[in-house]
Amino acid sequence: MGCCCSSDYDDDWIENIDICERCNYPIDPEGKRQRLIRNGSEVRDPLVSYEATSPPCSPLQEKLVVALYNYEPNHDGDLGLQKGETLRILEETGEWWKAQSLTTGQEGLIPYNFVAAVNSLEPEPWFFKNITRKDAERQLLASGNTHGSFLIRESETSKGSYSLSVRDFDQNQGETVKHYKIRNMDNGGYYISPRITFGSLHELVEHYARSSDGLCTRLGQPCRTQRPQKPWWQDEWEVPRESLKLVEKLGAGQFGEVWMGFYNGHTKVAVKSLKQGSMSPGAFLAEANLMKNLQHPRLVRLYAVVTKEPIYIITEYMEKGSLVDFLKTPEGVKLGITKLLDMAAQVGD
Repeated sequence: MGCCCSSDYDDDWIENIDICERCNYPIDPEGKRQRLIRNGSEVRDPLVSYEATSPPCSPLQEKLVVALYNYEPNHDGDLGLQKGETLRILEETGEWWKAQSLTTGQEGLIPYNFVAAVNSLEPEPWFFKNITRKDAERQLLASGNTHGSFLIRESETSKGSYSLSVRDFDQNQGETVKHYKIRNMDNGGYYISPRITFGSLHELVEHYARSSDGLCTRLGQPCRTQRPQKPWWQDEWEVPRESLKLVEKLGAGQFGEVWMGFYNGHTKVAVKSLKQGSMSPGAFLAEANLMKNLQHPRLVRLYAVVTKEPIYIITEYMEKGSLVDFLKTPEGVKLGITKLLDMAAQVGD
């Protein structure tokens, strides 16, 4: 038995179980009222889907974070991290936050992207806070992930709600990603199918990891992602040439050469050297000062410069090089129209 309703449904969700996307009522395939089960016990119907609001946190809780990765201090004033360590944030400024370790009592600057709020979902390997539906698909379809890889992300359309994205295989489409809306209950619980509810997202993940129970597949490993690169140190703009080690020549052109190298022995960077006389140091530095403030996730980031000739430009290192060169490689020419259109959309972002 289906559900009769005429309004268009929110096309952000392409998958759901036993529930009408138009009117939000459960669909009973046998024409009978279904029992709702929570932890093996029957609960009352109806379930109410609503826009959740996060409970207020105390000021102390808001300033406590947990380290997601180890970090060895490399600068005067930064603070080392041990994975799992709890810290108190004293000041949030830019990409380096001033913090105090609750383990050692020491204070210093830490990379903002190496920590997450305590008593939150952020430390969970399957939780991806600020990504879009399309970004979820890109990450799940990337190498290292397999059938059943999954993540939970914040909903783009319903504040306070979440969605589950799962990598699957379709006979017609090949590797694909299915999305399920996780609905909120008025008592604070969650469900995908109204047949079974959960008190937390952790319970939901554990259940569907044991059994697909209506999903496209059983949940496997959380989506793999690369460890983030620590932000560039805030005071390092004009750096000494001796701090750079050039390792591999990537190319050469009219104005100079491009190398892969390391800054201070630990940060992988791209180094562009300008031929002497191709540009005056003063003109170059003026242009570089403008470029360093131009930051966007889709643009290669300018980190630092060496202003004595030969002039060096230090930028973010991109493993596959420039897009135009990559598209000419054997890997690039095999890309399908869907991937090419996705790249074009990112360029226009």
